[in-house]
Amino acid sequence: MKAWRTQRYGDPLDVLKLEEVDRPEPNPGELRVKVQAIPLNLNDLERVMGGNMMVKPELPYIPGMEVMGTVDACGDGVEAWLGKRVVATTAGAHGGFAEYACCPVVSAFEVPDAIPLPDAAALYFPFHLAWLGLYDRADLQAGETVLIHAAAGGSGSAAIQLAKAVGARVIATAGSEEKLTLCRELGADIAINYNEEDFSTEVLAATENQGVDVVFDNVGEAVMEQSMNCLAYNGRYLMMGFASNKVVADEKFIIPRRITMGNFKLCGVLLGYADGPTSDFLKQGMGWNFASDSLGQQIQDGINTRYLAGDLKTVVGQTHNFDNLPQAVKDLADRKTTGRSIILL
Repeated sequence: MKAWRTQRYGDPLDVLKLEEVDRPEPNPGELRVKVQAIPLNLNDLERVMGGNMMVKPELPYIPGMEVMGTVDACGDGVEAWLGKRVVATTAGAHGGFAEYACCPVVSAFEVPDAIPLPDAAALYFPFHLAWLGLYDRADLQAGETVLIHAAAGGSGSAAIQLAKAVGARVIATAGSEEKLTLCRELGADIAINYNEEDFSTEVLAATENQGVDVVFDNVGEAVMEQSMNCLAYNGRYLMMGFASNKVVADEKFIIPRRITMGNFKLCGVLLGYADGPTSDFLKQGMGWNFASDSLGQQIQDGINTRYLAGDLKTVVGQTHNFDNLPQAVKDLADRKTTGRSIILL
């Protein structure tokens, strides 16, 4: 098969090389997906450019943590998935920049044929992450106000729609007028250009100095202190990601007194699913809590139903062919993208 491999860390145009490699074989509990589309994610940048990674694969290797396609081979125990059309996380969160990729069945979800490409490839990560954050962790309610950062991006644009669906008021931040227009089109009640305005001042003014009930933050360090100032009493801060500086993800970073004086709840949000035995292993060995694969299936069913009913809209800003993948990764790294970037095979 053909695959883009990282030879060393650096500029995507320099370090990604298209090569002929052997097709992977699925292990027990894994599916091999004949890839039809590759959605790009911020986490893919570290696999190409270097940076903070929990585990660094041995170079050279194939980046890519998310794929969409048809299951063409199955490992032991998951034979019933053969032929299904799925979105999936790749094994070890890499291996997706290829014509075939192996994926754990616990992180694979069926997509109906009625959902066309590129939308079918754009629904998984952003809507699962936003759903887990707003509904499962924050329990967002009608009449509450949520501040959504990077609201024109994949998970941000999904969060606007899911927040409006339960009757919440949305304050969105983005970095250009074009992106602010998109946020308003998706339902944002207030849209703030963080390059031109102090968003915390605007948020407090819009909430009569009470603050918001929920902060949806996938930016991290660059907005964290100001965002904490924006929270109301008993508000919920959703720590979704660390796009502005992932180094702090593994450092002593939060000051306990800041949380106690704010009287708000700090909620970690991880998009990761595990079955029962794997959950037990992770809990005993690392103290981690992963969402159940059954919850993931419930979320995917809800997303499929709402999309087909016309209640959810994907934001696909860019599509590229497989040969142009390095440039698409470069554009993502240079923040030239809006919504999701999808590679079509």
